[in-house]
Amino acid sequence: MSDSKKSLCVFCASSDAVDVRYKALAAEVGRLAALLGWRVVYGGAKGGMMGALADGALAAGGEVVGVIPEVLGPQERAHQSLSALYVVADMHERQRRMADLADGFLILPGGLGTLAEFFEILTWKSIGLHAKPIALLNAFGYWDAQIAQLSRAQDESFLYGLSSDLFDSFKDLEAIEHFFRTK
Repeated sequence: MSDSKKSLCVFCASSDAVDVRYKALAAEVGRLAALLGWRVVYGGAKGGMMGALADGALAAGGEVVGVIPEVLGPQERAHQSLSALYVVADMHERQRRMADLADGFLILPGGLGTLAEFFEILTWKSIGLHAKPIALLNAFGYWDAQIAQLSRAQDESFLYGLSSDLFDSFKDLEAIEHFFRTK
């Protein structure tokens, strides 16, 4: 990925059981990224929000790169219509590869995997391993409890610096669009 196109790494759920509004949100994020000319980097799955994200970007003429660990290939069903798909050994390599490919990060609603990815990328930023923008899309108030917990951790001096120095939180796609247009 040595061209000048920017890459947006998106973390979100692969579960097909999530409410359709979350899948629609992910598809709209994919479409928006494609329209902005950003390459989408994500976890490589065909189902759930991940698949909707990829399909939304591809349908809008975007480029989509998936990174999936061998162990999750059968479980998450790797998307076979991507611009590129990297199959890696494990979750650690997945996270590192996605981070290396990314110019910025967008976190959508998700479960344990999304939480792990979000907190790892925050930790890496807090200790200086990267300085890339991180945006949390708090659609439907999904991340309210995590935002409150990070504020408490900051208030009680468990964070170095301010959580607002690590990531920005937005409630809608218009704000996300503006944020990434300026990055």
